[in-house]
This record gives sequence, C-alpha cells and structure tokens, in this order.
Amino acid sequence: MRSCGIVTEYNPFHNGHRYHIEQARRVSGCDALLAVMSGNFVQRGECAIVDKWTRAKAAIQAGCDLVIELPYPYVVQRSDIFARQAVALLQLAGINTLVFGSETTDMQQLHRLADTSYEHYQKQRKNGISMAKTLEMVHGRVASNDILGMAYLRALKDSAIQPIAIQRTNGYHDEDIQHAISSATAIRRAVKEKKPISHTTPMAEDLQEGVFMEDYYPYLQTLLLSTPAEELKKRFLVDEGMEHMLQGNARKHMDYGSFLQACITQRYPRSSIQRSLTHILTHTDKQEIDSLPPCTFLRILAFNDTGRAYLRELKQKEIAIASAFHQIPKEHREIFLRTTAAYACAFPLSKRKEVMDSELHSPMYISS
Repeated sequence: MRSCGIVTEYNPFHNGHRYHIEQARRVSGCDALLAVMSGNFVQRGECAIVDKWTRAKAAIQAGCDLVIELPYPYVVQRSDIFARQAVALLQLAGINTLVFGSETTDMQQLHRLADTSYEHYQKQRKNGISMAKTLEMVHGRVASNDILGMAYLRALKDSAIQPIAIQRTNGYHDEDIQHAISSATAIRRAVKEKKPISHTTPMAEDLQEGVFMEDYYPYLQTLLLSTPAEELKKRFLVDEGMEHMLQGNARKHMDYGSFLQACITQRYPRSSIQRSLTHILTHTDKQEIDSLPPCTFLRILAFNDTGRAYLRELKQKEIAIASAFHQIPKEHREIFLRTTAAYACAFPLSKRKEVMDSELHSPMYISS
C-alpha cells in the first residue's frame, strides 16, 4: 500500500488542514494517508485547545486514514527535534512521501536552509539569538513553516522518502477570521472572544469547551513560587538561570499575559519561555529526558478501514504498534500519564477525570 505522511498539530483542526489533506493525497497519489500529531501539548509550549482524541477524530473524518501520536518529550521541543522525531515515526511507519505546508514551496531554498550546518545555528543561539533571527541573519527572513520544512528535509537526508512542499493558504499567525480558511491562531483568538467560527472549522462545537494557557496560570504560579529554585533548575529546558527570572515575574504578575510578556527577552523568545513553563507544569526533568529510551513504537490514536489494513501490513513487518496503553514502554507510559494529568487540571471538575482516564483509551475506529 503506497503511503504518504504529514506532520500535524491540529490546534484546532480547520479548513486549511482539510485542504492540506486533499492536496497531500493529490500530489502523492497515496493509498493511505498517515498523520503524526502532537498530543495534549503542542510544539510552541502551549496546551492544545481540545484533547488529542477529539482532534484525531476530526482528522480521520476529514480524510486521514491513520493518526499516530508524537509523544510529549518530542513535541515540546525545538523545531528540529520535533521534526526529526516526527519523521522518524513516519519512517518507522514505512511512508513513501512526506508532504508539508510551506510559505515559499521553493524546494531549492528549503534545501539550502537544510544544508547549512546546524552547529552554525547553535553558535548563534548561544548568544541569545533565536532560531528565526539566526536564519534571518544568514538567509533573509524565513517563515515559521519554512523553518519546519528545513527541519523535515534535514531529517530526511539519506532517506528514500520523497519530500513535497505545498503552498500554505494563510499566514501562520494571520488573525483574520473573516474567511473560510483562517489560521489556528485566529480561530483560538475568536474562541476566546466568543466570535463565530463555524465557517472556519468543523470543530466549532468542540471548541466551546476549549482550554488556554491562561487557565493553567494559578497552578503554574503556585508551582513557581513554592518550588525551590534549585528544584526548578532540574526541569527540562529551564537553563541559564531562567528559574530566578520566572520566579521573580510570577511574584509580580497575577495574570498569565502580563507574566509571559515580562519574561520575553531577546535571550528568551516567547516559544522558548512557553516550552520551559510547560515542562515545569508537567514536572518533566532533564535527567528523565536524558535517560528516556528511544521511541521505537507507534502509539495509535485513530484509524479508519484503510488505516486498519495499513496497520495489518505494519504488524506483518513486526513494527511495534501500541494499540493498548500497556504496550507502551514503561518510561514513556509514565510521561503520558503525568502530562495528561497536568493537562486535565484546567478542565471543569465534571470533565477532569474523563480527560485523565482518556489516556488509557484504545485507538478510535472511525468508519470510512
């Protein structure tokens, strides 16, 4: 079965994602479309507006055949690590083609970005300069999805998988909500402001109970102010004395927006701060991540009939498929459980246990 892979977050799923799915099928000519998707937290260090099961169901209903979860330790990370592990899972799943959205779709330019030594970027970032700013200094302005495209191409080097870039239909942070295809950023803002969104996403009803990082701030602020700095320093991606800055601002600011704004500097860009805060929220330590065994399994969230047939093929090839929670390696299981418990804490009491218990679910079958 010829397969195509896409890397997604669906925060939330919207009409632009539906277009991506349609185009991925068209340009790849695939029999099965596989999506690797972030779980309950996303790459920029924020909570997903709705849980991963709801988003995976929307993906299958819109044309994906199989949704595989990208585990938390590889999601709340720099773009290159996020992309590398997502591609590794798709390679494990045996895809033939990877299709991704891009602002430029200029494959030569994307290959030029990918061919630049990552160590070069790392040297600049040690000076407190973000990846986006470093790329701009070397290559001119580079859009968010082109940074991810660069990372996908780097991860695909020496691979037989064919990469294809398709044109994005809107700006990544475009906040215009007037059109049928609007960005996820615009939709999340519209949900907060209680504006109509049904013309932009099939998830409009689900999003009415959405959660935002602001909802976690009382707990996060308590953690920052009640945890010794030496303990905070152990949390993953809390580096270079960041713990003292976070504690100082948590004492001064009573709302998440002003707290986050006070933390952002040239040294600590927004996404970097958010990722560190999420690891504090989930009690994820450096040592735990350093000792984590490689992710050599596919955690399945949802599938249809085609996806089921594809899974049979993978099992015949003896690929490790985690269709039941106990099939996930113990070290990974513990992180799944703990991060979902942290995610659940912002939900109403009536739904909190449901969100926590959902981590033990078997994959969802959605009829074709």
